[in-house]
Amino acid sequence: MANVVRAALVQATWTGDTESMVAKHEEHAREAARRGAKIIGFQEVFNSPYFCQVEEPEHYRWAEPVPDGPTVRRMRALARETGMVIVAPVFEAEQPGFYYNTAAVIDADGTYLGKYRKHHIPQLKGFREKFYFKPGNLGWPVFDTAVGKVGVYICYDRHFPEGWRQLGLAGAQLVYNPSATHRSLSSHLWRLEQPAAAVANGYYIAAINRVGQEEYGDNDFYGTSYFVDPRGQFVGDVASDSQEELVIRDLDIDLIEEVRQTWAFYRDRRPDAYEGLVQP
Repeated sequence: MANVVRAALVQATWTGDTESMVAKHEEHAREAARRGAKIIGFQEVFNSPYFCQVEEPEHYRWAEPVPDGPTVRRMRALARETGMVIVAPVFEAEQPGFYYNTAAVIDADGTYLGKYRKHHIPQLKGFREKFYFKPGNLGWPVFDTAVGKVGVYICYDRHFPEGWRQLGLAGAQLVYNPSATHRSLSSHLWRLEQPAAAVANGYYIAAINRVGQEEYGDNDFYGTSYFVDPRGQFVGDVASDSQEELVIRDLDIDLIEEVRQTWAFYRDRRPDAYEGLVQP
């Protein structure tokens, strides 16, 4: 793996339809590739609105198969075109009645590497996800990509430290956390939890949030997407809280080993003492 990886993320406003939303992300990806990025990730259910603000059966129309649905097929073609790894979160239809909040991971040559399914499904005002999604059942895969070992953790997952740790134990160097979170009681956690997880687990995190308001509710998505390093420091500036933005940053991968040697958190773990953590 190269010592420095140029990585990108997109925080986007909803366009009103899937075709124009996907096309907009394709153009962001092409611009990132022109600027030298080798990996890019998009926000939670990036090709649709955040329909989970309401409980309406009509919104099952946004679901599609992974990897054989139209959006992931387009993302595979885009990866081949740009030579970038792509993390593409979508609403997955596995079979009737089996729906997941999913992210497909595609290698730089267009190879579909696999998917992550969101484990922790909220059911709160503005986040009615249990109406749509089953809990993830594929574990916490880490994908061997052209830029190194990449994991995914989706939105509400970030409140649960166990998955962050599983990704670290599996060798993740960069974890994308596509999200849709709004100005509410948890907004102050946005700049706290992912840096803390990056420190605790010794890897980079790409924290992606939507931006703006959409037609299916009152959520005001506040952007402020960022990359954070294994020391818990932002890599460059945090993105706007009101405008769409393509964020591109250089990630020094050698810093991972340096931090893990200095702080030695993995050395000093005590899994023999943690049995009670997994009791109901």
